[in-house]
Amino acid sequence: MNVPEVVVSNPLAWPEIRFRYLASTAKGRLPRQLSENENYKTSDVPYLSMEYLRGDEKARYFVSPDNLLLAGASDILLLWDGSNAGEFLKAKCGAISSTMALVRPFKLANNYLFWLCKAVEPILKIFTNGMGIPHVDGKFLNNLCIPCALDSKVQYLIADYLDRETLRIDALVAEKQSMLALLEEKRAALISRAVTRGINPAVEFKPSGIDWLGDIPTHWRIFRLKFVLETLDQGSSPVAANLPASLDELGILKLSAVSKGRFKRNENKALKESDGNNEELSLRKGDVLITRGNTPELVADVAFVPCDEPNLLLPDLIYRLRVRSDLILPDFLTYFLITQKARVQIRRDARGSSGSMVKVSQGHVLDWQVPLPPIVDQIAIVDQIQAAESRFQSIWGNLSKSITLLSERRTALITAAVTGQISVEEMTT
Repeated sequence: MNVPEVVVSNPLAWPEIRFRYLASTAKGRLPRQLSENENYKTSDVPYLSMEYLRGDEKARYFVSPDNLLLAGASDILLLWDGSNAGEFLKAKCGAISSTMALVRPFKLANNYLFWLCKAVEPILKIFTNGMGIPHVDGKFLNNLCIPCALDSKVQYLIADYLDRETLRIDALVAEKQSMLALLEEKRAALISRAVTRGINPAVEFKPSGIDWLGDIPTHWRIFRLKFVLETLDQGSSPVAANLPASLDELGILKLSAVSKGRFKRNENKALKESDGNNEELSLRKGDVLITRGNTPELVADVAFVPCDEPNLLLPDLIYRLRVRSDLILPDFLTYFLITQKARVQIRRDARGSSGSMVKVSQGHVLDWQVPLPPIVDQIAIVDQIQAAESRFQSIWGNLSKSITLLSERRTALITAAVTGQISVEEMTT
């Protein structure tokens, strides 16, 4: 396979150096056992989970450092596998998971290398491989050509400038993300109350007999999913491109197509070849999709398909549920399965040898329990939720657009700084 040579623009004619000559990469390893933060030994080290790296003040898991790759606070990490494959992060002290790689410079200032990495991050993400779980193409990464300032003073100047300016942008993004989080909490609370307690304030309740569910309206019943489904299927893993399918092409869904009850049809990859069972694996209106493999926080995420999608196919890492229409609405089932109450049974069943990637089996899904009101009540509940959803979406859209513009500004700023498009005078004022 010929690896394309990608060159970042270089107005100052700094030498263009392949990534493999700038830094080394070493994959992390799978720990034998994870210990909760209250049970770890004094000789253990923090396990660098995504939650800990992205902002948690304290590590949740600890591991023995024996035979593991360790990072220091000034190191750089590359997310090698998963939905965010190709993203670079600043490390914390601890053991690196098997889904990450440690990146260390040969001669460059460490912080300058970090910003060089962030400049090529958008390109690297485009060329990630893998159908179900994307991963970095190591050969492609090593052949990336990057303009590089060899003067150490210039390196530190650029790094300091980007540290300062991106901090300002990040503060604005964090403020808007907090607003999105509050909006999502309000949405989640509304959905949870509606699908577990109904929308009639005068209704009487009875014990459900399930600890995590609590009381339910007296006229509701509890069913296991296997009794309200017609079929449960999973797809295949055909060879696919790295770009979305056009409207007249066949596409295979990515895990990111399923997100907290929302179906994102554009999150797909165009098929390079078909195995012939397209009709069997295509999507139709009312299909409920459940991700069967992901991180513990994202596994068994759910969405329902709002209209027929004959050109979109089911991948191996997503289950497709088709429900008995006389018992349950696909919308109602979706809304219930995204509640924190429902996720108690999902977390119980998630299995995996890694703390970062787990799966749920078909048997687990079929055994999950769901409270069911009569169909007429389900229709009223879904109508109320969807009316609220339209209001949420309007606010969500405005905030998301603002965050996107800020993120684009941040990316452009990094690229401009590391390729010499910002003058020294501008960086020092």
